[in-house]
Parts: sequence; C-alpha cells; structure tokens
Amino acid sequence: MTLQQLRYAITIADCNSMNKAAQALFISQPSLSAAIRDLENEIGITIYKRTNRGITITPEGEEFLGYARQVAEQYELINQKYVDKNNVKKKFSVSTQHYSFAVKAFVETVKQFGMDEFEFAVHETKTYEVIENVKSFKSELGILYLNDFNRKVITKLLRENNLEFTELFDCKTYVYLWKSNPLAEKSVITMEDLQDYPCLSFDQGMNNSFYFAEEVLSTNVYKKIIKGNDRATMLNLMVGLNGYTLCSGIICEELNGDEYKAIPLDSDEIMSIGYISRKNTTISHIGKKYVEELIKFKENVL
Repeated sequence: MTLQQLRYAITIADCNSMNKAAQALFISQPSLSAAIRDLENEIGITIYKRTNRGITITPEGEEFLGYARQVAEQYELINQKYVDKNNVKKKFSVSTQHYSFAVKAFVETVKQFGMDEFEFAVHETKTYEVIENVKSFKSELGILYLNDFNRKVITKLLRENNLEFTELFDCKTYVYLWKSNPLAEKSVITMEDLQDYPCLSFDQGMNNSFYFAEEVLSTNVYKKIIKGNDRATMLNLMVGLNGYTLCSGIICEELNGDEYKAIPLDSDEIMSIGYISRKNTTISHIGKKYVEELIKFKENVL
C-alpha cells in the first residue's frame, strides 16, 4: 500500500466518479481502476462497489477512507513543515450536541492555546453527525449523553464504528426555560405542569430516531412540540412562546445570559454526559486539555 494509492482512493471519493477522479489525477481510467483493485486486494476489503450507474462507497470503504485521509493529511503537514518550511497550524476539532457548556469548554481551550499555532473548529450538530464526524476524523472528540433509554443502541453504534464513550459526570433532568415563564418560580416542575407549554426539541433530520434525541423522555407524547436546529432559535422560542426544553441543568450565563433558568423535573431520569473518541487512539494534548475543561463543569451540576 502506497501513499499514491491512498490519494487515488480519496480523490475518487471526493469526485464521486472514477472518470472525474482520473481527469483530476491526470491518469487514464484503466490505470486508476487497476491501482484501486491492487489496493483492495492488498487490504482485503472492497472500497468501492462498481455499477453501471457509477460507484458507491462500502461501509468498510468509509472506515478505510477515514484512516486514509488522516494519513494523507499528516503527510502533508510533515511535508509542509519540514520540506516546504511552511509554518503549518495544528488542527483541533470538536463535535457536540447542543450544549452551551461544551462550547464554553471549547472557548477556554482556545484561550489557553491561542490561535497563532492552531486552527480550531467546533460543530454543534445532530447526534448522528456527532458520531459520524468522530468516525470520519472530522472531529477528534464528540460530546453527547447516554441514559437508560438510549445507552444500548448508541453503544452498539459506537462499537460498530470503532468508537468508545467515556463518561465525565451524571446529571439529573432539568427544565430549561425563560425566567419570566409562569413556571419559573416553581422549585420542582412536573410533566403535568408542562403540558400546556410547547416542548422545544432539536430536530435530528434523516436520523430522527427516539434514540438520537438530545432530550430525555423523547418517547413521551407531548401536547405541544416545536422542532428546531439552532440553540439561539430555541432561546428565542423560550421567550416568545414560553417554550421549554429538558436538559442537564448546567447553565452557562457567560454565553446565554442570565435570562434563563433550570428547574428540576420531577423525574428519576439521569443523563450521563461524556465524550466519544476513536478506539486505540491517543487523545492529543489539546484534546486532553479540552476534556479537563469539560470536567470542571461537574462542579456546576445542579
């Protein structure tokens, strides 16, 4: 297996076409096809399925391409730094469900390391995409929660994708709402109290399974519910419609302001907050610092 073969395989995936990849690489299609066949024979998997309509990437191919991209990127970094003598920035990326504390930890990490030597990325996104981003090396770490309801399904998905979950801390379930909501002065809120208010839930797109919901009690039948995909929009809906969402109770006033409250829900539901990473891979120095920032929020658990 050569670096050139890895580049060929990556280019085919990027172009989604053997013909276009051959043109981009300035080689003939038969030569490209032969190189990929040799690679597949050597590694013992089929990367691409070939049909009359073109190519599709196999599940095994997706995993292989994730590693191939990492190798190619590391080679380019080495080449630029030591051959071209360019000052190349190191990269650090995180994917997370919609948690303000995860963003706050990211902010603190960026402050510690600065942006002169590092290129940072944070992706607040859907549950399935958090997993996909870590699987495909787009992000080093992914932040999500497990509970009794979703643990078996999510853990199975992680295991199939060579990922693992590391628990950071447990949280009870809280109702997050605007401080002027009629329920905001209660010490404990019940599901009955909430039935006349719109439940705000993050839309999970094509993978809209109850198991991927970012809110606990996702199988409940809600009298009123609004789907959204942006945390700022959710906050606006809390103000405009007295909406609420179910959350960990960890409040970041520095980012969201002091106009919102987290009140305990009368429920035994426990959320285990943690991070996912690739198995048998050492977390980078900056990744470890980010985890340390996350752990600090254990003190903020209500």
